[in-house]
This record gives sequence, C-alpha cells and structure tokens, in this order.
Amino acid sequence: MQKVAFIGTGIMGAPIAGHILDAGYPLTVFNRTPEKAQGLIERGAVWADSAADAARDADVVFTMVGYPEDVEELYLAGDGLIAASKPGAYLIDLTTSAPSLARDIAEASAVEGRVAFDCPVTGGETGAIAGTLTAIVGATEQTIEPVRAILETFTSKIFCFGRAGQGQAAKLANQVALASSMVGMADALSFAQQEGLDLAQTREMILGGTGASGVLEQLAPKALDGDWKPGFMVKHFLKDLGLALADAEEREIALPGADTAFALYDMLDAIGGAELGTQAITLLYQEEAEAVAAGLDWSLYTNAHEHEDGCGCGHDHDDPDHECTCGHHHGDGEHECCHGHHHHGE
Repeated sequence: MQKVAFIGTGIMGAPIAGHILDAGYPLTVFNRTPEKAQGLIERGAVWADSAADAARDADVVFTMVGYPEDVEELYLAGDGLIAASKPGAYLIDLTTSAPSLARDIAEASAVEGRVAFDCPVTGGETGAIAGTLTAIVGATEQTIEPVRAILETFTSKIFCFGRAGQGQAAKLANQVALASSMVGMADALSFAQQEGLDLAQTREMILGGTGASGVLEQLAPKALDGDWKPGFMVKHFLKDLGLALADAEEREIALPGADTAFALYDMLDAIGGAELGTQAITLLYQEEAEAVAAGLDWSLYTNAHEHEDGCGCGHDHDDPDHECTCGHHHGDGEHECCHGHHHHGE
C-alpha cells in the first residue's frame, strides 16, 4: 500500500484526504492551521510538523492550497516538496493554479527524478464530501496509472489532457463557464423577484428547460435560503477568474462573460464578501439591509471609489511623489477601471 502525504486540509482538502484514509492508505497530513487537520488525525492520520516532513517518506504527495504563489513556494523553494520528497515520488497538485506554473513544476520534478502533474478538481465541497469530484489531469493515462486507484477514492470521473499545464487550462475553462452561469442565476432570480414571481417555482421551471444549470440546481437553493456558507469562497473564485483572464489577455482572447463576472465578484470582495460562498453574488441585487445582515458593508466600496479619476485604488494621484502600484494609467482622462485584470498602459 502506497504511503500518502496530504498538504492542505481545508474545505476541499479535508474530505478528499478523508476518502484516501478510508480506503486504507497510510496518510500523513500537514496544514498551516493544525486545527483543520484534527478530524483526520482522530481518524488515524499522522501529523507532520511541516510540508517537507509530510512528504519525506511518501510515495504519493497531494497538495491543495490557496493561490499560485503558495504552490510555487511549496514546490520550488530550496526546501520545497521537490527537494524534500524521495526519488520516484508522485507529486500531485489539486490546487487551481496557473498552467505555466504547472509546467515549471513538472519540468523541475522530472530533473530530480520525481513525477509531478497538475490535477485540479471540480465539484465543490459537496463533491469532495461525496467522493464524486471530477479530476482534470495534466498528464497521460499511462502516467497516472500507478496512482489511479488513489485518485478514484475521491472522484467519479478522471479526464486526462495529456501534458503538464493542460489540466489547469481545462479547469480554467470550467471556471469561465461557471462564471457566466453564476451571473445568469443571479440575473434570473433578480428579474423574477422584480416581476413578483415565486422564486422557488421559477427555479423549478428553469431547471426543466434549456436554461438549467448546475448552479441553479446546487447553489440557487442556498441563495434563496440566505445561506452564504462557502462551499467555494468568493476570493478563490476571483483568483481562478483572474488566472483565466490573464491567460486570455496574453492570447488576445475576449471573454466578456468572465469579465462581467469578475467585476461583480470583485465588488462583492470589496464590500467584505471574500470568504462567503459564491452564491452570495445574489446579495449585490438585494436591498442594502440584506447585505448588511450578511456582514457586507457598501461604504467600503463607496470609499474606495471616491477619487475623481475613478481608479478606486485609494491613492492620491495629485501627489508628484506618489508611485501608484494599482497598474492603472492615470494620465488618461478617458480611463475607466476594469477591476485590475487588464493592462492599462494604453
């Protein structure tokens, strides 16, 4: 039985690691917040004092952390997982991250005699708990064969896209589709509400036709119940959309649906919704009292956008000594901020 290390036992990571543990694999865990691994330890997992310690004797190492910079530090630092793991180890990153970073990690791992591939997942907290996630792999079927049994402990589908970075690219395509679905749900519920329709009945009707979506199926009931608990946090969805939009900009591709969703989620993040579930986008359409009840504060957004040039970065651009780091071109009176994910040099 292969020894497994799991690093990052948060909302998604903990249930995924739990399925691996339940399948009988010896499991070592590490998380920056130890309390989030406590449930796994009580079920038989072994605690490690660092990510490197967790990986040292493992045959297979899984990581699921927050942001690309976390992934880069975790793998490519001098004392990172590539250096700490043993020759022949499989290093599998479940984080949604940048395709280029996944390629760098795979190349660096191969040089050191390790096998690394990107394997972001989709299905949310519900899928993680049920063990029915979809794995999106930047490797071939042949490459993953030695670890397929472990992947199958927490997935119902595995898609192999052939080479490093392609799993991340495919996951970002999924997030782009999800972005427009989230806006579609929020628009539809708001329109139905303004027309005086029964929202539950309207949702049921849409689910019976071509307007149906996984978002309406899984997240609309939470929004209608005022349940903003995160299965997937706003701040992490913003990160994913930012990655997709940055990649699209490099390739000179327009993604108007993702652009719109980014702008709305950026606004939600700005008023205090970073750690709410993505269904909280519907709060942007509601009366201020409902937003306040959910812990949001519209004054945060208003204050940040008071500057007359509309940048919203909060800096004083009339100060000749000021060096703005918001990335906007403030010399152009025609400038309109598009929430920081485009190049404003022109």
